[in-house]
Amino acid sequence: MEHGSITGTKDAQYDLLWFTEICLSNALRLETYAADAERDGDRELHDLFRRAQTESRKGAEQGKQLLRNRL
Repeated sequence: MEHGSITGTKDAQYDLLWFTEICLSNALRLETYAADAERDGDRELHDLFRRAQTESRKGAEQGKQLLRNRL
């Protein structure tokens, strides 16, 4: 188990950094997916991707807030 001995970062901190990065990455990726669905006229799929993007943004904001408080 790593426990920070290799990276110098505790597992929980690393996990929070990873979570935040993934949420931000998903928000960016979902922008492309939503645009593709809109271009294809698939409103249902577009709306799904926009809802998912909103949730990814929320996760990123929560992660950033925790990072501010903990680092």
